[in-house]
Amino acid sequence: MPSSRMWPERLKSLMFNHRFVSFLLILLLIGVNIMVLNKIAFIFHPIAVLLKTVFLPIVLTVVVYYLLNPIVEFLEKRRVKRVYSILALYLLIIGIITLIVVAVVPLLREQIKSLIEHFPDYSVLVQLRFEEWIGSDFFNQLQQSLGFDTTHLTNEVSARVTSFLNNAWTSLGGVVGAITETVVAIITVPFILFYLLKDRRKLAPFVLDFLPPTFRPRSFRVMLEINDQISSYIRGQIIVSFCIGFLLYIGYLVIGLDYALVLAVTAACTSIVPYLGPAIAITPALVVAAVTSPIMLLKMIVIWTIVQLVEGKFISPQIMGKTMRIHPITIIFVILTAGHLFGVIGIILAVPGYAVLKVFATHLFRWFKRRSGMYAEPAEEVSP
Repeated sequence: MPSSRMWPERLKSLMFNHRFVSFLLILLLIGVNIMVLNKIAFIFHPIAVLLKTVFLPIVLTVVVYYLLNPIVEFLEKRRVKRVYSILALYLLIIGIITLIVVAVVPLLREQIKSLIEHFPDYSVLVQLRFEEWIGSDFFNQLQQSLGFDTTHLTNEVSARVTSFLNNAWTSLGGVVGAITETVVAIITVPFILFYLLKDRRKLAPFVLDFLPPTFRPRSFRVMLEINDQISSYIRGQIIVSFCIGFLLYIGYLVIGLDYALVLAVTAACTSIVPYLGPAIAITPALVVAAVTSPIMLLKMIVIWTIVQLVEGKFISPQIMGKTMRIHPITIIFVILTAGHLFGVIGIILAVPGYAVLKVFATHLFRWFKRRSGMYAEPAEEVSP
């Protein structure tokens, strides 16, 4: 019979030599640390303010960096110094922005102004057609079978719209503050971008110097994979969005749809968000086409369908490829969750953020499999 002195030694051996128990202890320590940090969160408030201040300039700089860096790399291979390439790109971008401001912005401004002026008329026309549809025999039968009151429904919608407008007017100061922060971020982007393009090769060694030497090779591979994921997504999604906006603009001009430039630019901007963006962009086009005429509505739907087919079958497979390797259903759930947690910024950054977390989780799981020994293949049994 084992003596009582052997039990502490067995317990110690079980706690510190059993890998699964050690893993549980690590999780427990992580949970305790999270709880303690939650109690002293006020200490990190200045750091949170700093991160919030530099977040938007860094995001905008990263986006522009991934668009311009391939051009700088190409010119550098042609023996053009990076500084000269960057300066030439800055001059080219200034010329393009000037051309857009002179040629496109006035037309866009006129269409937006006209759309705002005619929006009350559109609202009245939509309301009249909705009332005509409600008064039809089909809708009356549907109303009786389902048992809902259209008057109550109309009042409820009106009340919600009024509440939304009041809240929007109340939050006007917040909108002005957000616009100010965006303008300041855009002004700081060229300065950060210049040094990021110029000293790109110094960034990875600078980060790796903070890590122990044994972790540097694997960390460098993780950084390379994250760079590939983000660069392929940003470049591909922006090019695809531009193609969608251009094709829709041409299609809207062909069918004679009003506010073609505004609707096409809206579609291009919202198409940055995969799957959900096009569904949001089609709404104003549907309203404008429905108010114009039923034939125009049919033409708009045909144009939209053709553009989506071209984008899904030809543009996205050629530009995006399958580098992200994320299922469409996963992307939709990730976008909805990020939008609920972080708002518009979360919707825009949901897919690249998920791709980065996926790279980290994949490499961490591979490391855990190799170190734990719990996923080793069982030895094959030899039959006698």
